[in-house]
Amino acid sequence: MKNLKPITCRVDELIAVNKFEVDEENAHIELVSEDLSSLPDEEFGKLIRVCPAGLYREDENGIRSFDYAGCLECGTCRIACEATIIKKWEQPRPFMGVSYRFG
Repeated sequence: MKNLKPITCRVDELIAVNKFEVDEENAHIELVSEDLSSLPDEEFGKLIRVCPAGLYREDENGIRSFDYAGCLECGTCRIACEATIIKKWEQPRPFMGVSYRFG
């Protein structure tokens, strides 16, 4: 039993094999403001913590970014912040969005 190594799973590697068809004409997630710096820190911080795809980010200088293109369509952001800073969340149109290939 001493020689057993822990099994680890790299989620980012599993997500990388998925296929995404980005709907450039119809964003399926919209925030209440395109000026991300104007959004409440607490609410944007929730999105940073809960999004499994890491779509909501803030760098070391406090610059925020958001991109719906890699969305896993789980709806976690909608549940966490629909009443505050998520203006629109809907399933992507047919044949758009994520196609899971592994997992």
